Amino acid sequence: MKYKRFAIKIIASCALFLGVTGLFSACSPQQAAFASVDVTGAEYAQGFELTDHNGQVRHLTDFVGKVVVVFFGYTQCPDVCPTSMSELAEVKKALGKDGDRLQGLFVTVDPQRDTPELLKAYMVNFDPTFLALYTTSDKLNDLAKDYKIYFKRVDGKTPTSYTMDHSAGSYVYDTKGHLRLFTRYGMGAKALTEDVRILLRQAS
Repeated sequence: MKYKRFAIKIIASCALFLGVTGLFSACSPQQAAFASVDVTGAEYAQGFELTDHNGQVRHLTDFVGKVVVVFFGYTQCPDVCPTSMSELAEVKKALGKDGDRLQGLFVTVDPQRDTPELLKAYMVNFDPTFLALYTTSDKLNDLAKDYKIYFKRVDGKTPTSYTMDHSAGSYVYDTKGHLRLFTRYGMGAKALTEDVRILLRQAS
């Protein structure tokens, strides 16, 4: 009988604990389920000073009010870069009227060959509102360290036929300019669209 009363007390205590924790769970906001890697609170990749393909100096703060997706690549990239930018263009279309609240940024890791004219023509292939950004080689190295991205020149048969190995993911900032997500290459436009929608809803 003594053991029975003890068991009843244990069950009651557990029920009370579960009830209290359930109450707190109900009162606390649900965390968003992103398909991308959630890097909210990261202390790197906090901003930049780069020149766009129109010759205008740009900062991350220029795009407050929009979800910003930053991708590092180069115009002669055979597959990863055009695929990533095409998917980003798909995301903008899928957002419908909210597409104007998405800003795509393409940062070249090949400033030696990627002239402003070439970068501008490259962006037109995807979306006229997307901007290509560039800087000097020295500043690009510092930017790569700050953004924790990798790039390396791979020599070809001629001095100008080299390729560039580089990181293939993208950084996503919310409408306040805070770094929130890292998208992996190959995640697909549909998953990224849903992530952007979540960030836009959070801004409402």
